[in-house]
Amino acid sequence: MPVQPILRRAFAAFSYRDFRVLWFGAFSSTVGTWMQKVAQSWLILDLTKSAFYLGLDDFLGQLPILLLTLIGGVIADRHDRRRLLLSSQYVQMTTALTLAALVYWGRVGIWHILTLSFIAGLAQAFGGPAYQSLVPTLVEKKDLPNAIALNSIQFNLARVFGPLLAGATLAAFGTALCFALNGVSFLVVIVALTVLAFLTTFLGLPLLTFLPIFARDIFHGGVGGYSVMMSFSGAGAVVGALVVAWLGRFKHMGLALLLVQLLFGALIAAFAVSRTIWVSYLLLFFAGGALLIVFSMTASLVQLIVPDHLRGRVVSIYMVAFRGGMPLGSLWGGYAASQSSAPYVLAVNGGLVSVVALYFLLRGHGVRDL
Repeated sequence: MPVQPILRRAFAAFSYRDFRVLWFGAFSSTVGTWMQKVAQSWLILDLTKSAFYLGLDDFLGQLPILLLTLIGGVIADRHDRRRLLLSSQYVQMTTALTLAALVYWGRVGIWHILTLSFIAGLAQAFGGPAYQSLVPTLVEKKDLPNAIALNSIQFNLARVFGPLLAGATLAAFGTALCFALNGVSFLVVIVALTVLAFLTTFLGLPLLTFLPIFARDIFHGGVGGYSVMMSFSGAGAVVGALVVAWLGRFKHMGLALLLVQLLFGALIAAFAVSRTIWVSYLLLFFAGGALLIVFSMTASLVQLIVPDHLRGRVVSIYMVAFRGGMPLGSLWGGYAASQSSAPYVLAVNGGLVSVVALYFLLRGHGVRDL
C-alpha cells in the first residue's frame, strides 16, 4: 500500500480544522502538565521520602474526578462545552503558578502540594467531560475512533517531551520553573466497559506512580533516570495510539482489547522483577503502548455504542470509572508498597490485570463480541 493513503487513513481526523485546533491546543497544555507531574512527584519524594505520599498525591488529585465527574457530564450536556473547558484550564493554570511561587520562595510543604492537587482535580472533573464530549462533535462518526486515538497521541506524545523537558529544566533551574510552565440496550456493555476501565487503571497506573522509586532505589539513578523511564512509557503509548488510529473501527475490536490487556498485565509483572535497565526501558515502552491501546479501544467502543443525546452523561460515568481507578489504585498501591515494596505490589497488580482480561475473555459480558 502506498505511503500517502496509509498516512491519510492514520491521520484522518486532522482533515477537520476544529479538531486540529483542539489537538494542538491540548498538546501544548499537556506538555506542561507532564512537566509538572515529573517535577511534583520528584519534589514529594524529596520532601517526604515516602511512597505513601506519592500515592496520596495521586489520590487527592483525582478524588474530585471520582466524586464530581457525573455532575460535570450533566453540566457538559447543558452548557457551552468550550467555556467549561477554558474555565477548567484557567483553574489548573492558577494552581500551577501558585505552586511555582511557593517553591521559588521556599515556602512549599507537602500539604500545599496535596491541596493544590485536589483543586486541580476539581477543575478536571468539570473540564474532562466537556473535552471528551466536544471531540465527537468535531468529526464525522466514521472518523471518531481515529480522532480518539489521535487525541491519545497528543496526550502521550506530550508524555515523551514533557518529562524530558522537565528533567532538563529541573537540572538547570529547579522545580519552580517546571510548575510555572504548566500554567439501556447498551447498558450491560457500558457497565462491563466501565468496570474494565476501572480495574485497568486501578491495577495498572501504579506502574507510573512508582517510577520514581524504581529510578532511585532499584536502579540507583536520579531525576534524569526517572524522566527517561517516563519518556519510554510515553513513546510506547504514542506508537500504540498510532496503531489504533490506523486500524480505526474493525471487527472483533472487543476481543483485541482483551488480548492486549492480557499482554499489558504480563508486561507490568515483568517490569516489576526486571533488574536490567535496558530491559526495563523496553518493558516500559511496550507497556505504554499496550496501555494506550486498551484505553483508546475502550473509549472508542463506549463512544460508538452510546446515543448522542446521552453522550455527556454516559461519558461522565465512564470517566468516573476510568479516572476513579487512578486515585484509588495510587492510594492503595502507595500504602501497600509502604508495607512491603513497590516491585512486589506491581508484580501482584500485573498478574491481576491479566486475570481480569481472562475473566472477560471467558465470561464475555458483551465486550469480546464488540
